[in-house]
Amino acid sequence: MEFWLILLLANFGVGICVGLTGVAGFLLPIVYTGPLLMGTTQALALSFGAFVIAGILGAYNYSRGGNLDLSFGIKLSLGSLAGAILGVKLNLVIPEEQVKMILYLVVLISGISILLRKEQTGREAKGQAGGYQIREHLGATLVLGFVTGVLCAMSGAGGPVLVMPLLVLLGISVRTAVGVSLFNMIFISLPAFFGYMSQCFQQELISVLGAALLFHGLGVWLGSLNASRINQGLLKRGIAVFSILIALWKLFL
Repeated sequence: MEFWLILLLANFGVGICVGLTGVAGFLLPIVYTGPLLMGTTQALALSFGAFVIAGILGAYNYSRGGNLDLSFGIKLSLGSLAGAILGVKLNLVIPEEQVKMILYLVVLISGISILLRKEQTGREAKGQAGGYQIREHLGATLVLGFVTGVLCAMSGAGGPVLVMPLLVLLGISVRTAVGVSLFNMIFISLPAFFGYMSQCFQQELISVLGAALLFHGLGVWLGSLNASRINQGLLKRGIAVFSILIALWKLFL
């Protein structure tokens, strides 16, 4: 009973946070391998299954709200798809702790950069018209997608915790960055889900997977429906601080 309670509450709560901000999905593997005492491969399979649902539902609601640059998202996701396939393979040969160290160093730097960037421009509400705009550079977009896809598929991060702050840093407005990162998460999570699922006994995970997807999807749906009610500047600062705190926690505690 305790197992199911933790499973459902964790997926629902994390789902709400993902829908609101795009980040927090990386907490699921921690719950699975911590309180639920599951193996790493099972944890990653279940987590990436939830991330597929989160990406689909979240991106749909952000698109309805006009906060998804689909053209840019597709270009980014082409790189991520290839990166995720490689990331699953590399997970078998590279120590997990090394991968997570790299991931959270990038998250830490991204969060700090977002906070510093806040005072440099007042045009974020207009799509951050000044400065470097990654959407104007196809090569850089594909490389960013590939690198983040590799890192996220290896480490169990759904994608937005790394992609979202980087997109804001590279000239994408906050809500659009969340929408794009949720869309991008689909293409990171699909190959990762099938890759990790193929490495564990699937029959024993079916009921757990079904319940997790249902409650995670419900949380994402509710969160993304209410995302537009949050002030964009506040959202940006909150995500930056959240990214920094989580990175410090994972790096030093």
